[in-house]
Amino acid sequence: MDVDVKNHRYYLNRELSWLQFNRRVLQEAVDPNNPLLEKLKFLAITSSNLDEFFMIRVAGLKHQKENGVKRRDIANMTPEEQLEAISDTCQRLVARQYRYLKMILKELETEGLYFIRPEDASPRQMKWLDDYFEREIFPVVTPMAVDSSHPFPFLASKSLNIALLLERNERDMTLDEENDIDVKTAIVPVPSVLPRIVRLPDNPENPSRHDFMFLEQVLCHFAARLFIGFDLLEARPFRITRDADLNLDEEDAQDLVVEVEKQLKKRQRGEAVRLEYERGTSRFMRRFMTSEMNLGSEDMYEIDGPLDVTAFFSFCGIKGYDNLRYPEAHPHRPWSMIQLSKDGRKNIFDMIREKDLLVHLPYESFDDSVVNFVASAASDPNVLAIKQTLYRVSSSSPIIQALEKAAQNGKQVTVLMEVKARFDEANNILMARRLEKAGAHVIYGLVGLKTHSKCTLVIRREKDGIRRYVHVATGNYNASTAKLYTDLGIFTCNDRFGSDASAFFNLLSGYSDPPIWDSFIVAPINLRQRCMELIDREIHFALQGEPAHMIAKMNSLLDKEIIAKLYEASRAGVKIELIVRGICVIIPGIPGVSDNITVRSLVGRFLEHSRVFWFANGGREELYIGSADWMPRNLNDRVELMIPVKDPDICRRLKNMIDLELADNQKAHIMQSDGSWRKFIAPENKVAAQARFQKLAEQRDREDEMTLAQKMEPYVPVFGKHE
Repeated sequence: MDVDVKNHRYYLNRELSWLQFNRRVLQEAVDPNNPLLEKLKFLAITSSNLDEFFMIRVAGLKHQKENGVKRRDIANMTPEEQLEAISDTCQRLVARQYRYLKMILKELETEGLYFIRPEDASPRQMKWLDDYFEREIFPVVTPMAVDSSHPFPFLASKSLNIALLLERNERDMTLDEENDIDVKTAIVPVPSVLPRIVRLPDNPENPSRHDFMFLEQVLCHFAARLFIGFDLLEARPFRITRDADLNLDEEDAQDLVVEVEKQLKKRQRGEAVRLEYERGTSRFMRRFMTSEMNLGSEDMYEIDGPLDVTAFFSFCGIKGYDNLRYPEAHPHRPWSMIQLSKDGRKNIFDMIREKDLLVHLPYESFDDSVVNFVASAASDPNVLAIKQTLYRVSSSSPIIQALEKAAQNGKQVTVLMEVKARFDEANNILMARRLEKAGAHVIYGLVGLKTHSKCTLVIRREKDGIRRYVHVATGNYNASTAKLYTDLGIFTCNDRFGSDASAFFNLLSGYSDPPIWDSFIVAPINLRQRCMELIDREIHFALQGEPAHMIAKMNSLLDKEIIAKLYEASRAGVKIELIVRGICVIIPGIPGVSDNITVRSLVGRFLEHSRVFWFANGGREELYIGSADWMPRNLNDRVELMIPVKDPDICRRLKNMIDLELADNQKAHIMQSDGSWRKFIAPENKVAAQARFQKLAEQRDREDEMTLAQKMEPYVPVFGKHE
């Protein structure tokens, strides 16, 4: 039977798929395996995710609608239809989010942590709040009247504000004014310089109870003091989310950095795309809140609880409640480095010369591996040059410090700093200027492309000549996210990788034509083509009646051409197992189309970020790691890098890693044939991949290699095992 694998019925909408992912994150807030404060943190993550979704994705769709775009997406939806579906889905998602919040806050009360409103405060607490308002809040707030001579003020994106309705006191009115009562409107921004969550003094008679109150509730209660001569009729918090996408004209920009900085100043002033307001807000007040915004009813979100629950991020770190958080998880020394250091090798270059190294973040240490690599190169007198791509770096980056030192030591330092990395533009520009000041050569991205690859090249003079050391990874050179994201990195001094790395950096910094790559697979040059070829090869084996199997792990799967090829492979008999954390628009289990495809998503303590691709290849298995997801932007519009994994020991470790993730029955969500997701938590024979990886890293750091090797189970081929 002929099947049109490009038919829109076989694809999900990108935006709705992302919202499904955010719902999977939200489910962690009620997962019984998670400690209470970690549940609360997942709620905060869901809220933060939604903010970015509205600022970028919803804003983009609104622009399309306003410009009359009728083009249909991969799922045959117009921008207008997508916006309607998004509003409906988000309204339900937010309602669920606040139901979960009420449940969690109720549980917190059993631990002695209470969130109360002013009307619930004791006289002693109210006296303290009165003093706190006069001493801490009153001096920094700025009440703003809104009338004919005071236009509606511009309110920054994601800022919390209070809208007020006021009426002049009767005692201050003349007889004429009594016959002409005028309701006044005003806005008071909630000061972001003050703690959003206010801790009230403990009651000595009940020391196990701790009360908290939101800053906006305190402000609303005492707001009348800001408007002497007026009675307060209504005070309600609200929050605006604005378009935050940058509109860069790269072709005509004389200086890309200056253009990015110019656009960053406009980010907070983008058009409003969402308004959140407190339940119970009057219709008059809602009209006032939106008086200067082009928002429809579908853009209004009535919130049954505190607005902007990202405030709970800081609260989750409250002292004295470690039992309500995950046990501390520290990164450990990378196992491959432990093995080699036992033979007396302390220098990282000696280790890499001996054997390719694999690092599995965040279970293994970013500092001991990547930072050590760059810092060692910076101080090593035999190192001549360091070249590196940087997409996102932390604000106090040890990588930047090492590169600065290298440049100051006279080494040739070349860095491609991607200044278009969304929401990290300002920090990346700051870091780049630091490097330039130190004497490094900085390339500020490429016109029309984002450089998303993760690669470092160190050129070192040794006794037998020049040697090139290469690090390629799936994750950013960011010390902060290296503790939160699961990523993989490989160190090698293989000549073929070194030669390709030199050609890769020449391509980025000069006018070189793409070379004939030996090992590197580079987007947008040949990555798409190579991925299609690898899937085609499995199709060939399936059509020959031989076992055919592939496993792909990534963050997002969206590219229609790749998905159509996967459907073709499934119909040919190729078994396809996908591990996709976020957006996934392929639909598994459609009879005659995707019977042989399964999709799972792991959502847990750490954010799954690694990209791994494993092909059976007729028994001659091949594995790859890289920086790219299977999305149009990664394959067409970004500089991405994928490499084959050659070292047998690293291949074995990667296979064991994937095998464990496919066996996870605690944190895995499985996509159904209707596009929905289900999570089943097994009561017995529990397998939680992330917890296992953490435990294994601890064991390896603690025990010698021989003892551990005796305890480890031998590798069992995964192909054909998982049904």
